[in-house]
Amino acid sequence: MINFRAFSIACLLPLVAAAAQPFCIEVLDESTGRGVPLVELETMDNQLYVTDSAGRVAFDEAGQMGVPVWFSMRTHGYDLPIDGFGMTGQRFTPQPGGKATLKIKRRNIAERLVRLTGQGIYRDTVLLGEKPPLAEPLSNGGVVGSDSVQAVVYRGRIFWLWGDTMRMSYPLGNFRTTCAWSELPGKGGLPPEQGVNFRYFTAPDGFAKEMCPLERKDGVVWLFGLAVVRDESGAERLIAHYARRQGLEKQHEHGIAIFNDEKEIFERAIELPAGETWRFPRGRVTPVREGEVDYLYSGEAGLCVRVPARLRDVCDPASYEAWTCAREGKPQRRADGSLDFVWRKDSAPVESPEEMKWLKARLIKPEECRVTPEDVATKERVSLHEGSVRWNEHRRRWVLIAVQHGGKPSFLGEVWYAEATAPTGPWTRAVKIVTHDRYSFYNPAQHAFFDEDGGRLIYFEGTYTYTFSRREGRTPRYDYNQMLYRLDLDDPRLKDAQQ
Repeated sequence: MINFRAFSIACLLPLVAAAAQPFCIEVLDESTGRGVPLVELETMDNQLYVTDSAGRVAFDEAGQMGVPVWFSMRTHGYDLPIDGFGMTGQRFTPQPGGKATLKIKRRNIAERLVRLTGQGIYRDTVLLGEKPPLAEPLSNGGVVGSDSVQAVVYRGRIFWLWGDTMRMSYPLGNFRTTCAWSELPGKGGLPPEQGVNFRYFTAPDGFAKEMCPLERKDGVVWLFGLAVVRDESGAERLIAHYARRQGLEKQHEHGIAIFNDEKEIFERAIELPAGETWRFPRGRVTPVREGEVDYLYSGEAGLCVRVPARLRDVCDPASYEAWTCAREGKPQRRADGSLDFVWRKDSAPVESPEEMKWLKARLIKPEECRVTPEDVATKERVSLHEGSVRWNEHRRRWVLIAVQHGGKPSFLGEVWYAEATAPTGPWTRAVKIVTHDRYSFYNPAQHAFFDEDGGRLIYFEGTYTYTFSRREGRTPRYDYNQMLYRLDLDDPRLKDAQQ
């Protein structure tokens, strides 16, 4: 009698062995030829694959080798193939060890390059037997997800800082700040388009350690306003504003923290009054030299707070000034009718929410907005949420990259570019450079230390997450991680935002 079960297994074994050699699907940006990360491909039996940071998928479904397989596709900011029935995707016939290449057209002005944090950054590249550029392409510091980046050049290297950090072994990870070192490009560091070789500060278990532990253990600890200042001896010191919070709802305490290089942690320097809302470094700090004084400028989107870049001044609330025209919550004007913007120590700064409120109340005109630019395409005002400002040598202008609050199609994922002749603006016109389909990409930060070709090519990253997105389902491996983009400032589509 024939043992059909044994016979069937014997027939299947060669197929299973062959399927150990994955089929490579490579998705390329048709204008640059680079692989496109974050392209989702889904089979008819709902197997979901996502291109890694080289734009590759290692397809290894043994039962789907040698037969036509339809892959539905979706991604952000690119045009994908559509068939005669309006189906978005592509049909391939996978073969063990084979390869298919698909070129797609980018609609985003900025180019999506690489995922910087999390697990499996070059997963599919490794599975396909290709050589990834990262030293640790699959796992680094045990980090699964990282929120909101800060980065500065400190003592000749790049110092990186993130907020809440996820781990693989348990739903709760590190909620008291994660940090890492890396080398600068050209000085031991990779070209930014390939990623960053982070050296995380880790605990004995190998996972990213708490970098601002504090004594009280209730609440998360977030650090913003990361900056380098000089102490009384002229030595570089690393500082940040810390906040111990109950999530977004309640703040338990806040103040200024200083990095202890020997202990490799941030320690409280001063605790600020609970009611202090602006006299501290905020958001992403921009160094600015005014006359003979080095300042730290900061703000949520535009720059509206400054303090001398000295340790004693950063720790003294009386040293802070706000860029404002407000008195008692209302805009003030000069004799010629223009808004009376000056640096003041006794009034809060003016930011996008205040301008939007004044616009609705008709206290200011649209053309008087400094941090609520006009969309060059629609002529509507853009309410900015968070971003960063950097000097750009190529444009000889200050460059703002910020995310929109209440945008479309994503509530907190539309990224904008603007220019100004001064660090405080005005940011009068803006061009959208990145869009997301109902997915968030918040707290973008431009990294001037990555600038190339004299500042013509600039790089920025942000947190890609379904949080606040009003969308069901998270992108595997990518969700709650940092994505890096590159922007060519000679792109003609940016012309209308350039001054």
